[in-house]
Amino acid sequence: MRQVVYSAQARWKLARISKNDARRIRTKIEQYATDPTSLTNNVKKLQGLNYYRLRVGDWRVIFREDGLIVDVVRIAARGEAYEGI
Repeated sequence: MRQVVYSAQARWKLARISKNDARRIRTKIEQYATDPTSLTNNVKKLQGLNYYRLRVGDWRVIFREDGLIVDVVRIAARGEAYEGI
């Protein structure tokens, strides 16, 4: 299993969204960390960048992988997720 590390921005966003959405997002991240090859993860590599996108409903989780570490960089709504990366 991979270790999950949340950036300050990701922790801030998780604290401010609904508890139900935050729980769904955390569950999906942990599911990815446990089994990254599962087709239910809905993960895509972002073009031209060393980042990946995990889709959780209308939310997007932007992360990068460093060996056995999943570094969650940003959690944002679908329309805002890719700005400034």
